[in-house]
Amino acid sequence: MASRKASAGILSLVLVSTMAQSSFAGGLERGGYNIDLLFDQSRFSAQSALIYVMPQRELKNVKDNTGSRGDLSSRPDHADDTENYVIPYAGFKGGMGDVDCLVDYSEPFGAHTNPGQNWAGANSNVETKITSHNYGATCSYKFDVGQGQMRLIGGAFYQEIEGFQEKLLTTFVPNGTGRLDMSDRSWGWRVGVAYEIPEYALRASLVYNSKVKYDDLTGTVNLTNVGGTIIPVTGSAEAPDSLELKLQSGIAPDWLAFGSVKWTNWSVLQSVPFSNAGGVEITSLDLAYRDGWTVTGGIGHKFTDKWTGAVSLTWDRGTSDGYGTQTDSWTVGVGAAYNPTENVEWRLAGAIGVLTSGESGTFTRDGVTYGDDATYTFGNDLVAALSTSIKVKF
Repeated sequence: MASRKASAGILSLVLVSTMAQSSFAGGLERGGYNIDLLFDQSRFSAQSALIYVMPQRELKNVKDNTGSRGDLSSRPDHADDTENYVIPYAGFKGGMGDVDCLVDYSEPFGAHTNPGQNWAGANSNVETKITSHNYGATCSYKFDVGQGQMRLIGGAFYQEIEGFQEKLLTTFVPNGTGRLDMSDRSWGWRVGVAYEIPEYALRASLVYNSKVKYDDLTGTVNLTNVGGTIIPVTGSAEAPDSLELKLQSGIAPDWLAFGSVKWTNWSVLQSVPFSNAGGVEITSLDLAYRDGWTVTGGIGHKFTDKWTGAVSLTWDRGTSDGYGTQTDSWTVGVGAAYNPTENVEWRLAGAIGVLTSGESGTFTRDGVTYGDDATYTFGNDLVAALSTSIKVKF
């Protein structure tokens, strides 16, 4: 079996290589929730990471379905939908006896589409951007069970979310767009359990992250470009809960196999209405998601005392169900880690994948109609990501 020392370096690399892949999962997934640093074998460790993601989703055969706002048929029937983005992460883990605690910053959710005004579907979207900030504190208590140790895990996190969406409301005036701005903040929590046998590099963990209820989404709808006013609006939404099972084990000296299965309750996000002070709906943010599933498997190897490597394959079930562009994706991740000293680890990882083809059109769910403003198709598109991380242990 893999030694404890060998497995520690490989597992650090696995963390970064799989982060690069999950950064373009379905729904509003960005960095997601990740507490793997909590299991670091050092008494204290600090880690920072950056992931740069390059999706290339192109919309084709676009048709405008909202003639009342002006004819867009003369505009291009194709558009580049996605923008590149960066995901930061920072964490500090400390241990004392049987208790380990992790404080971290992450950006678990987000989105940025920017097809612009010059396409036939501008009535459905000109630009949409959502960002999040997550500040977490997670602790575990471990005790002996059989050959290994059981961990009980619990924690809480404070989360902020903000975003905007612009749509073309009319072609009868220059720059006839309207804009929704929104923001809110709330709390969530997590619980979990893990079992480890360090001599065999074996670990199994199951962690549940709660929903985050945004009951006071506040913002404005700006209609000044079309001769209107700025209208204060309110709404409510939920960031999804999730459940993730992770497994790993040494399979030979200096070799490690790992895998995970994650369910995310994206179906909580359907249509998010925004109303004025009188309770009249002014606009809505339409997502119409279904639940997401992400499955990853891979293998890692320690080549020398200073170099390790890992490769993994991830399948993510698309959260779009006839509306939107989030179809299934397949990605391959690779990474290398360099340990110049016992206390410093530097890692570089990347991933490349395929966003599978599909179409977006009109359909009705629970009495709400989606996709009646524009229809389009899209082919198999590429997505790529690079990540780098440094960890200091002491």
